[in-house]
Amino acid sequence: MDDKLTQRIISNPKYQELKAKRSSFGWILTAAMMIVYYGFIMLVAFNKEFLSQRLGSGVMTVGIPVGFGVIVFTIIITAIYVRRANTEFDELSNAIVAEVQK
Repeated sequence: MDDKLTQRIISNPKYQELKAKRSSFGWILTAAMMIVYYGFIMLVAFNKEFLSQRLGSGVMTVGIPVGFGVIVFTIIITAIYVRRANTEFDELSNAIVAEVQK
């Protein structure tokens, strides 16, 4: 890529906006995932009694749906990021490309 083109992209206010929005949104989702994942690990480490409680008369314990919930949460926040990336972030990227190529 041409150095002049790179400088025009970097100095574009919409690029700075895109970079800031994408970064802050990524950190928010990262923090949410860390809280959920490490919360589950802390339960495993320090509250085995809670997770080992049986649900009903079968063999399923509380830990199984809680662990499944962690997986579902991961899928949900991934879908949230992809949706925002495909709408807002792509619109900003297209606007930057259009302005820089003028």
